[in-house]
Amino acid sequence: MLPEVNTAEEWDAVVPDDARVRPGAQDLCARLGLGGLPLVRFSEGSQPVYAVGDTHVLKLFPGVDASDAVTESRVLAHLHGRLPVATPQLHSTGAYENGWRYVLMSRLPGDDLAKAWPSIPADARGDLVAEAAGALAALHALDPGPLAATLGPVDWGDFLARQRAGAVERQRSRGLAEEWVEAIPGFLDSVDLPADPPRVLLHTEPMRQHFVVDPTTWRLTGLFDFEPALLGDAAYDLVGVGLFLTRGEPGLMARFQKEYGRTFDPRHLLAYTLLHVYANLPRYFRELPAPPGPTWDAVAETWFGTG
Repeated sequence: MLPEVNTAEEWDAVVPDDARVRPGAQDLCARLGLGGLPLVRFSEGSQPVYAVGDTHVLKLFPGVDASDAVTESRVLAHLHGRLPVATPQLHSTGAYENGWRYVLMSRLPGDDLAKAWPSIPADARGDLVAEAAGALAALHALDPGPLAATLGPVDWGDFLARQRAGAVERQRSRGLAEEWVEAIPGFLDSVDLPADPPRVLLHTEPMRQHFVVDPTTWRLTGLFDFEPALLGDAAYDLVGVGLFLTRGEPGLMARFQKEYGRTFDPRHLLAYTLLHVYANLPRYFRELPAPPGPTWDAVAETWFGTG
């Protein structure tokens, strides 16, 4: 029922089109014993994700992204019950048809933290950030060895070199102002990132959109979306914290790092921002507080500083 999707062009033509994807999701639910339950597609996320009734979530992966299904399923199995906040319980995973794979998991209770954020009082925001820090610290403290055969990169230094080689053109293609583009190599030269750091399990996108919260108590109820997980330097995960969780709000990055138990150099975090797989500097300049001056150090302190 689902067509082959093995290129970016095929992905664009098929994946966003619910009319083409839904029949496959319905068929797969029937095969999994969940036929007849309401099937509601979530609007967020890169892959097709459906709420199946009140308690299940079905995530579909086309052939071009099939390896992400393996990553997600193995990380979920590794994490279940091991963090201070809930993660989805893996119920089933496997191949479907025409190269597609699926992950069937439990649905976490609570509301999308990103949507709830404007309604959350300032003191509760600090407490939520502290809870998120505890969750990330626990994630990073787990032994990543059982996932080493599934997750990359094999060599962190090589990964950084590849990301650095494309850093300038990546941001130029996204529309970053040329004066900033031209300053990228010099800034990266000035930051000494570790080529072989202790490897930890990285979520890679610890953002408000991937946490859920109880709307009555303002306590975190879960963390999800592990398909982009990597093994690498813990500091890499702080990029998502600064850009998408604390977002330059006064005091929040300091609270996060206090509860996490480690202070991170803002310049290191900005360097990792430039090297991040999903880096989009023009977007961050539009959405985050403006730095007080046109320098990378000013940007680092504004987005990642604890002052």
